[in-house]
Amino acid sequence: MNRKLLIALQKRNNQRLTELRGQLERNEVREADLEAVQTEVQELSDQLQEIADELANADEGGEGSASGEGEGEGRDGDPEGEGGSGEDEGEGDNGQRSAGISSEQRDGIMKQIGKGLSTRGAKSTKTKEQEIRSAFANFVVGNISESEARSLGIEAGNGSVTVPQVIASEVISYAQEENLLRKYGTYVATDADVKYPVLVKKANANVTKTERGTGTEIPETEIEFDSIDLDPTEFDALATVTKKLLKRTGVNIEKIVIDELKKAYVRKETNYMFNGNDLGNENPGALAKKAVAFYETIAVDITATGYSQKLYSQLVKLKGQPVTEVLKKSMWIINRAALTILEDMTDTTGRPLLHEAKDGVGYTLLGYKVDFTDAADATDKTKPVFYFGDFKAFNIQEIKGGMELQKLIEKFSGTNKIGFQIYNIIDGQLIYSPFEPAVYRYEVGATAPVGG
Repeated sequence: MNRKLLIALQKRNNQRLTELRGQLERNEVREADLEAVQTEVQELSDQLQEIADELANADEGGEGSASGEGEGEGRDGDPEGEGGSGEDEGEGDNGQRSAGISSEQRDGIMKQIGKGLSTRGAKSTKTKEQEIRSAFANFVVGNISESEARSLGIEAGNGSVTVPQVIASEVISYAQEENLLRKYGTYVATDADVKYPVLVKKANANVTKTERGTGTEIPETEIEFDSIDLDPTEFDALATVTKKLLKRTGVNIEKIVIDELKKAYVRKETNYMFNGNDLGNENPGALAKKAVAFYETIAVDITATGYSQKLYSQLVKLKGQPVTEVLKKSMWIINRAALTILEDMTDTTGRPLLHEAKDGVGYTLLGYKVDFTDAADATDKTKPVFYFGDFKAFNIQEIKGGMELQKLIEKFSGTNKIGFQIYNIIDGQLIYSPFEPAVYRYEVGATAPVGG
C-alpha cells in the first residue's frame, strides 16, 4: 500500500482509539455496547500493528510514527477526567443509575487501547526473525563486518558466531525430518550431564505357603544398577559456497547459506548417531554398534531362486526377539536396499509383504510401522538391513545454545570459495537394560561369528 495512505489510515485509527478512550473515561459506554466496543478496539489494534510493520520495514524513515491528535499512550488507568469515579458516575438526568460497565471491564478495554496506540514503529516477531536470518547469512559470507553483525543482534567474536535461536531451531527441525533417530528417539535439551540407571541384576521374588515367624523372615534380594551417562561431545561439519554463486544477482544468500548449513550438520549428526564411526569421534552407543545383532538360522541368498520365503521366515523370527514390553512399542527402520527387496516379496499366502499403513501414511511390515533411510546402510550399501525395536530408547542430549559457526574466508580463497564450519555439542546413545534389549539389527546374509 502507498506510504501516504498507510500513514493516513494509521492516523485515522489512532484518532478513533483516542475517541473511544475518551468515551470510556467519561463513562459513556453502556453494557449493551461493550461487546461491539471490544471488537472494534481489537480490529483497530490489529490494523495498527500491520501498518506499523509495513512502515517500520519501508526504505523511507521518520514518517512511520505518524500520530493522531490527542494521543496519550500508556494512559490505561482511570484518569480523573469528567465523570470521574465518584458515586454520580453513570447517572441519567432522572438521578437513576444507567446500565454502565464495571471498572474492571473499562480498565481491560483501556489497556487494549493503550497497546493499540503504542504499536507505532514496532516490528513483528516474523520481521525481526527475518532481519536476524539476513544479518547472520551476510556475516557468514563476509558481506558485513563483525561490528555490524553485533549491532544487528548477532553474537559474534574472534571469527565465530553463535547460531541465532531462530536458525538453530530451523536446523534442528530439518534434522528431525532427515535423521530418523531424532524423529523417533527421546530428545533432551539441557546444560547438565544426564545419567540413566540401567538394571543389570534382577531381584528374586519369594514365595511361601506358611505364615512367616521367627526364623522365617523374608530373605534379602539383591538388585544392581549400572549408570550410563550422556556426556555431549564436540563435533563439527564443514560446508562451502562458491563466490561466483554469491556474486550473481538475484541469488538468495540467506537461503543458500542456511540450506548448506542444515545439510552439512545433519549429515554429520546422522552418521554419529547411526554408525558412530567418525575417526576421533566414535560413538559406542550408536545404533549400529549398540543394537543386538540377529543372525540367520537359515542362510539367505537374495540372488537365489526361492529366497523370498526364507527371508520372510527370518523376519518373523526377528520380530519375535524383543520381550513383550518392548514389542508393544516397536517399529522397523530399514535401508533402501531392504525396502526395494520387500516391495517385491510376498508372504506364504502370496500376498505382498508390505502393507499400506492404516492411516494411509507409509507401510507396515508384519503388523508394525516401517520407515526407511540411507543412514541405515551397511558397509555394503546393496545389503538389506533391518532394525526392529523401540527407538524411544535412543536418547539424545543437546547443550542449549551450544551451536556455533565459524566462517573460513582465507582458507578457501585459492579456490574462490567461502567456507563455514558449524560446531555443536551433542550426544546420542541407545540405552537399555541387558535384560530388555530395545533394538535388534539384522543384515541379510550375516552369520554368527565362530565361537559366538
